[in-house]
Amino acid sequence: MYDPNPEQNASGSRLRITEIFCSLQGESRSIGWPTTFIRLTGCPLRCGYCDTAYAFKGGEWLSLEEILQQVDDMGVSHVTVTGGEPLAQKASLELLAVLCGRDYKVSLETSGSLDISDVDPRVARVIDIKTPGSLEQGKNLWENLHDLKSSDQLKFVICDRDDYEWSKQLMEKHHLQQRCEVLFSPAFGELPAAQLADWIVEDRLPVRFQMQLHKVLWGEKQGV
Repeated sequence: MYDPNPEQNASGSRLRITEIFCSLQGESRSIGWPTTFIRLTGCPLRCGYCDTAYAFKGGEWLSLEEILQQVDDMGVSHVTVTGGEPLAQKASLELLAVLCGRDYKVSLETSGSLDISDVDPRVARVIDIKTPGSLEQGKNLWENLHDLKSSDQLKFVICDRDDYEWSKQLMEKHHLQQRCEVLFSPAFGELPAAQLADWIVEDRLPVRFQMQLHKVLWGEKQGV
């Protein structure tokens, strides 16, 4: 498991960063927008479908000022803080707040395994609920569901029919579609996208189907 090195990070002024780059947002409500991605290093989970294992370790310690300078240089208004698991580094909360204070349109991509309640309310939170097919279902922090707002989005990565049925039952149990937008995505390389689309249409399920646009355009490349 990645250790964010609390001694070096205790000041809250530095974060370990894997990469900062500009691309099109490939998922969530802001899909298609030119976006600056800040990918933080480290994650306490090991999902079976993870496509960013290169961010588990390594990276470079950067100050908030250095990060913000790179973001400013990108010249786009949308910023996504992602990982890894960004909330594993406590200074990510400070980064999110500072970005909002600079009038960026900020989103956070988080696994849902860590507390989201302290995230700046101006941030669009995209919370990935771990399905059984992820192999990390036991890491879901269910208390996060009590903190949901209408501006949040819940993402389910569906690996197979069992994942689909499990996700449907969870939605019904917690009335999730009445609390925020729910996104269903096929696990890349595991479930044909058309199959998931057929299930959603057949059930008239009140979710937004989505694919990973960046993979459609560029495949499984890093930094896109």
